[in-house]
Amino acid sequence: MNSDEFVSLLSDRTGREEKETKRMISYVTDIITEGLQDGKTVTLRGLGVFEVRKKLEKIIVNPSTGKRTLFPPRLIIGFRSSFQLKGKNNLSEEK
Repeated sequence: MNSDEFVSLLSDRTGREEKETKRMISYVTDIITEGLQDGKTVTLRGLGVFEVRKKLEKIIVNPSTGKRTLFPPRLIIGFRSSFQLKGKNNLSEEK
């Protein structure tokens, strides 16, 4: 499902115009982003948890040249799905 399909489905289910639905999705995305930038964990019950994680530094070796490169530690955004969402995914995999 792409973004336009998502907006269309959500608009139909809420009875709102697509323009208003896009704006609401944008607000939700902005709030999640701001929370993550502040170092907070964002939990959406029934969906999952967004959190900032730290990846440790690592050394990568180029197999063709043998050159070693150090990649510094960095912050990434992680997502853990809720048990409800995992349960729904398991049902769809059995099809």
